[in-house]
Amino acid sequence: MSENKASGKPTIVLVHGAFADSSGWNEIISTLLTLGYPVVAASNPLRSVTYDAAYVASILASIKGPIVLVAPWYCGMVISGAAKGNARVKALVYICPDAPGVGESAFDVADRFPGSEIGPTLAPPVPQADGANDLYIQQDKFRALFCPDVPELQARRMATSQRAATDVALYEKASGAAWKTIPSWFIWGERDKLIPAAAHRFMAERANAREALEIKGGSHVVLISYADTVAAMIVRAAKQAG
Repeated sequence: MSENKASGKPTIVLVHGAFADSSGWNEIISTLLTLGYPVVAASNPLRSVTYDAAYVASILASIKGPIVLVAPWYCGMVISGAAKGNARVKALVYICPDAPGVGESAFDVADRFPGSEIGPTLAPPVPQADGANDLYIQQDKFRALFCPDVPELQARRMATSQRAATDVALYEKASGAAWKTIPSWFIWGERDKLIPAAAHRFMAERANAREALEIKGGSHVVLISYADTVAAMIVRAAKQAG
């Protein structure tokens, strides 16, 4: 899929999170492409940690040379699974992430700390043929919870186009923790209402992150609202991984 020999730079693989799609990476993609980095934005299925990690791993297998894996939210779990056994993954960049340990789910770490407001904002589950339920955030509550630091019209577009994650994905236990063996970078918003900032601090410290940055006033979508800051961290990670 990607050939990075010509640039001599690692390929940066961006994996979007729950309740979102790859369009959230647009500004960061523009920055990275301008700087000459090969970039792949994976369309994450959001079906289960195991399924999603296998899908991302298949994308990684098509890429030659070193790789920097970047993910927000629930997909911190996904990249931890996808990177397992792949020596070409040189860095992990976690953005407002779930980065659980083995045997922990997306909610387990966040629930240790007060402040998450996601529960009352979820819409009624949408049953699927396989027995799972698709979960969405209620559109009229989306901006206040998810992205209060983006313009109102943009937030409404994001609410309308959000992609569901299954309950299976959000409650599945992690079978691996790639941050134990692969250098990691963490960045999150001080006012994240899905995963409390205290949980992010805990996960970054536990991972012995090369860099941990809390953005004052930032929400759960600092990859959009503080795209330049997030892109700069990705570049710092890539320079050490190249």
